[in-house]
Amino acid sequence: MMARPGSISRRLTLLLTGGIVLLWLLGAAFSVLVMHEEIDEVFDSALEETAQWLLPLATGALEGKATPPGLLGEQDDDDEYLTFQLRGRDGAVLLRSHDAPAEPYTQALDLGFSETNYHRVYTIASGGYFLQVAEPLGHRQEALMESAGALLLPLAGLVPVSILIILWSVRQGLAPMRRLQGAIGARDGGNLNPIEDTGWPEEIGGTVQAVNRLLLRLRAALEAERVFAATSAHELRTPVATALAQTQRLLAELESGLTLEEAQSRGRRIEATLHRLGALVEKLLHLSRAEAGIGLSETENDLLPVLRLVIEELAAQPGAARRLTLAITEGASLRARMDIDAFSIVVRNLIENALAYGDPGKPVEITVQDDRSVIVRNDCAAIPPETLTRLTQRFVRGSRAGEGPDGSGLGLAIADTILRQTGGRLELLSPVPGHDGGFEARIGLSA
Repeated sequence: MMARPGSISRRLTLLLTGGIVLLWLLGAAFSVLVMHEEIDEVFDSALEETAQWLLPLATGALEGKATPPGLLGEQDDDDEYLTFQLRGRDGAVLLRSHDAPAEPYTQALDLGFSETNYHRVYTIASGGYFLQVAEPLGHRQEALMESAGALLLPLAGLVPVSILIILWSVRQGLAPMRRLQGAIGARDGGNLNPIEDTGWPEEIGGTVQAVNRLLLRLRAALEAERVFAATSAHELRTPVATALAQTQRLLAELESGLTLEEAQSRGRRIEATLHRLGALVEKLLHLSRAEAGIGLSETENDLLPVLRLVIEELAAQPGAARRLTLAITEGASLRARMDIDAFSIVVRNLIENALAYGDPGKPVEITVQDDRSVIVRNDCAAIPPETLTRLTQRFVRGSRAGEGPDGSGLGLAIADTILRQTGGRLELLSPVPGHDGGFEARIGLSA
């Protein structure tokens, strides 16, 4: 059972809330560290100042010159944060405050700050007396914990509020995505219109444009499929109907005493029709393979031997042997990441096109240049520019220079489709540069 995909709103809410809480905790921890130092400084300053004020009072009280501090009046029940002891040179406690212990704070009478297990002590001396003012360590810890609590306590109430605010904000921010989802969901085979590309946030605008490009390609592909299916059915229907009619006529004439010569002539016409039908079916299969994306290869291939082999096969056809010429520029190479079968389909279609539509008495020139391009050139009347631009479309034919039926109108379309898939290009020129007529097909392989 597949796990249900998580919600983007819930994920963003958790991430943002977790980030805010983490930042709050880090800020609070930093603040506590700063407060700890500040509290120590303030309390140490208070200890030092208190000791400086108490020393003359305590020594004066001991010598009968002043009232002993902290020993007059009733002892209250409140704990005193600061207590003191006045000690002699021998360390004996001579005078102390109400809450001060009877035992000395420290064994040694070291001037300045010191700590015991329970007190922070500041020692000051005058004459033969030492005054020690002490503060319980728990007092400082209590102050620090109360300050930390004041920072962390609001977090307990702010986290739920933050979750609600962030969730609402995220949902409002993702509203355009839900609107885009609805717009895409409304598209189907009967509605491939582009989505309105205005009024979208900047982050979604690019997605809308990409979806529109995809819809345009899909609509073009579906339209091409419809045209291809309709045109293919029409193109196949004609030779099939012709072959069927010729066969039926042949059978009828055989029953009425058709001569051998007439039967052979009729059979040759049927054979020619079936050859044309076979060639058309082969072209349709090539086009199907081209649209399936057979062009690219994972490895680089040397395509020059493939070109030679195709030329040898085509030269074996009647009337083509003396018309095909191959010229290879010195140092030329045809290495490319292109499938061998795909390249053979491309050059075969271009050469067959040149043989079919070129002047039968003139050669078809195939040239391999050092920029990894192949040129197929044939002699014919100049093709009008408006026709030239349409020759790579399906079932668009030129005018034949020789005898015989027209071609299928698929060869250049197949070559152009495969080359575009591999990053190459097909350029068609007519007239040939430097001539009054002729047709030139130039293949440029991708780098």
